[in-house]
Amino acid sequence: MFTGIIEEVGCVVAFTLGVDAWKLQVAALNIPSQVALGDSVAVNGCCLTVTRFDAGQVWFDVLAETRRLTNFAELQPGAAVNLELSLRPSSRLGGHFVTGHIDALGRIAVLESRGHDCYLRVTVPVGFDQYLVAKGSVAIDGISLTVAEVAPAACAVWLIPTTLAATNIKTKKVGDAVNLEFDLLAKYVEKLAAPRSV
Repeated sequence: MFTGIIEEVGCVVAFTLGVDAWKLQVAALNIPSQVALGDSVAVNGCCLTVTRFDAGQVWFDVLAETRRLTNFAELQPGAAVNLELSLRPSSRLGGHFVTGHIDALGRIAVLESRGHDCYLRVTVPVGFDQYLVAKGSVAIDGISLTVAEVAPAACAVWLIPTTLAATNIKTKKVGDAVNLEFDLLAKYVEKLAAPRSV
């Protein structure tokens, strides 16, 4: 479980197909000193397991299915990735509950300054916009954000300077893929409200 509050932006060193899985190697300043083997780390919002680490790098195994369903398929060496350690019982919940299970892949449609603020609009695949509500929460590349607008097949958020400075959004451009995780509560409500066969 995560909160969507990014702790560090890492840099992809390598992402290659190994004998048994895809191998993702990420360089970071702080995260490597805080993990142990088997720990969960959200990378661009996707929960991955630490398989190896040293003073400045962390390694993860990535399933082919995970690569296919996330923006990992587009990762190249040098790419910036958002990193967050899993939530501890004593941690503050500054964002919202994020599981690290990506629901869909979106694309940046608009990313621009509007006055002193930054506006981000992302496409949402058909069938997923039902989980979005104005003033609700969405995780975009693992970042907990407040939904400002909901439109058919799209949603928009406003970004504060701190978010731009502390995440990989500052490296993004129109057309880039982003991982989307919708509010867990919305998915449970949908399940509970669905008609049941007798």
